[in-house]
Amino acid sequence: MTSPPPLTGLRVLEFAGLAPGPFAGLLLADNGASVLRVDRSTPSPAPPTSDLLTRHKASIAVDLKSPSGISLIKSLIPHTDIVIDPFRPGILEKLGLGPDVLLGLNERVIVGRMTGFRRDGRYKDMAGHDINYIAVSGALSLLGRKGEKPLPPANILGDFAGGGAILYQGILLALIERGKSGKGQVVEANMVDGSAYLVTFPRMLTRTPMWDRPRGENRLDSGCPFYDTYETKDEGFMAVGALEPQFYKGLIKGLGLEAKGLEKTRNDREAWPGMKGLFERTFKSKTRNEWEEIFDGTDACCTPVLDFKELEKDPKREGDQRPAVTLRGSPSLALSKGPASRDPSTGQGPGVEGESYSGTTLYPGQGGEDMLKAWLGWRKGKEYEVENGGLVRKESSKL
Repeated sequence: MTSPPPLTGLRVLEFAGLAPGPFAGLLLADNGASVLRVDRSTPSPAPPTSDLLTRHKASIAVDLKSPSGISLIKSLIPHTDIVIDPFRPGILEKLGLGPDVLLGLNERVIVGRMTGFRRDGRYKDMAGHDINYIAVSGALSLLGRKGEKPLPPANILGDFAGGGAILYQGILLALIERGKSGKGQVVEANMVDGSAYLVTFPRMLTRTPMWDRPRGENRLDSGCPFYDTYETKDEGFMAVGALEPQFYKGLIKGLGLEAKGLEKTRNDREAWPGMKGLFERTFKSKTRNEWEEIFDGTDACCTPVLDFKELEKDPKREGDQRPAVTLRGSPSLALSKGPASRDPSTGQGPGVEGESYSGTTLYPGQGGEDMLKAWLGWRKGKEYEVENGGLVRKESSKL
């Protein structure tokens, strides 16, 4: 019998933002925390926001320019464990909700702050996006083929891996510390340091023969023929990662190239261009499915490149969405549909609509009043009112 997810019972106020902040909130929610997003008040009916990272969350719309709106937020802080601040530096302070104020209201609250650039760096006053943050971190300089410009990996590395996931990690560390000291603290994360930390190993390798050449000429950045992707006859792709000798031997065998003497020239960089050309021609001779049948079950480190459409539709693929890690005793909430007796590796609970392939929008104010009632027993007309499309604290109410 499993226990509830480990963050069950924690209350989170997530100020609305895009990508990294909501992703940190999503990670908290998927692990049991009760997450209440704070949206800015808008005229009724309020349109949905563009944030799709909303599962398990609810929303309240608050007029943050109104003293009564700020009063409502302040009245929630004593009952809140975590606040997520996605704003540029200084915004929360201008609202009168800076960390000193929040910690003054609740010494146990953890204030998770997410910025793009460092708060004390040369770019601190500039706007930016994922591509800018990974650019100045050095990470982007590593990505791309020989002779081509740097290639950003969508916004995965900065916004999500180096941003939201790192902020989540910091919040978890602060929760551990709070368990010892009884006190909360400010957690500051930024996407420059986050993405730089993620490329710690490649950065170290640039001082070794494994990665000391220009971009696209090294073992792990498409310079090596046995660590690359190859197009197949039907315009599919196979991924090859046969770095070790025994895996390389299995690759050569599967490709039917054992009589070419390729094992002797495996580490000869002068032979790599010719080897890559040979691999390209060979992979183009069969379809992706044919190559998959050849390499399936082998140690050649050769697998198909799968896209999300086939992962979603083909039950033979490992496309069911699962928690990132398995907690055997207290699993995270499930994403895919499944029985109550499911294995902990798939999470717990009924799953979610869309199974993480399709996100759902959350309207400002959607579900928020129900969550306030569940948290504190608050009701409209008693502890708060709605003015100009946003919740405000009733003057007669006390903290």
